[in-house]
Amino acid sequence: MASDAVEIEAGGRSVRVSSPDRVIYPATERTAEVTKGMIAQYYAAVGPGILRALRERPTTLERWTKGVRPDIALSQRGERGGDAFYQKRIPRGAPGYVETARISFPSGRHADEVCPTEIAVPVWAAHMGTITFHPWPVRRADVDHPDELRIDLDPQPGTDFADAVRVAGVSRELFADLGMTAFPKTSGNRGVHMYVRIEPRWTFTDVRRAAIAFGRELERRTQGVTTKWWKEERGERIFVDYNQNARDRTIASAYSLRAKPGAPVSCPVEWDELPRIADPFALNLHTVPARFAERGDLHEAIDDVHHSLQPLLDLYASDEAEGAGDMPYPPEYPKMPGEPKRVQPSRARDD
Repeated sequence: MASDAVEIEAGGRSVRVSSPDRVIYPATERTAEVTKGMIAQYYAAVGPGILRALRERPTTLERWTKGVRPDIALSQRGERGGDAFYQKRIPRGAPGYVETARISFPSGRHADEVCPTEIAVPVWAAHMGTITFHPWPVRRADVDHPDELRIDLDPQPGTDFADAVRVAGVSRELFADLGMTAFPKTSGNRGVHMYVRIEPRWTFTDVRRAAIAFGRELERRTQGVTTKWWKEERGERIFVDYNQNARDRTIASAYSLRAKPGAPVSCPVEWDELPRIADPFALNLHTVPARFAERGDLHEAIDDVHHSLQPLLDLYASDEAEGAGDMPYPPEYPKMPGEPKRVQPSRARDD
């Protein structure tokens, strides 16, 4: 008979996890099934790493309470209902050790989001059906000034992980030229993420512009890269998703599971290791805990240096002087100052 609950030790605190035998990820040809209890145990096993990614950050919870299956769809942000959804406000009945941070959305509304301060919080979130954590790039002491620049290399149809890895190699050279130390990780799917700690004195608008400038410089340095927002213009290239740095846009954290078959992990990697990874899906719940126990957190030094964003803002200003201004925001955003006409190019031609 399946057990009703188990107690999992997490950072010196015992966390109750109900229905631990519930299957969240069905077995695949390559991986065994994953239960709710296994997910909670996973987050306890990588506790120092996941907490480094989440500590003091307002965090949206991606909850798959009925499991990750083809017939379960994730409700898009802002939608209500659905068997899998984003939880932006702290759930009712959360234990007292789950702290919050108040954040404001582009609409002007606000929310008190979960703000992890100890390892028990992601384990409790797993009890609530969370598989992926989406932290804001800010700390709760100053929620209007990001301390993290996030570069998301997103393969478009016709490209794959190997293409993203190649562009990541060019990105590494660009970061070095800018005097920045970047920390790479797999996305948990086909992409590559790179994070840079920055001084928390610029706005979300500034950080987004820095990401635009980084993407445009990549376009100049190598083929197969695009910053085009509209999918019809991207082609078979790696998209540098600059809008992941806009307010209320987040990326799956380091060590987060993803809602893909086999329970893949968005896993920190070393720069020299990245080209040797043939299959990012091999970094999953079954393999990452042993890797973490052996190698520790490869992002352990990420907080050692906070960089100036000015070199990238200077690049943006140079591009702007040559006529390359701002770029479109996501569709759910209000019209932003300086933003170009937000119309799909093919429709604009028809007007």
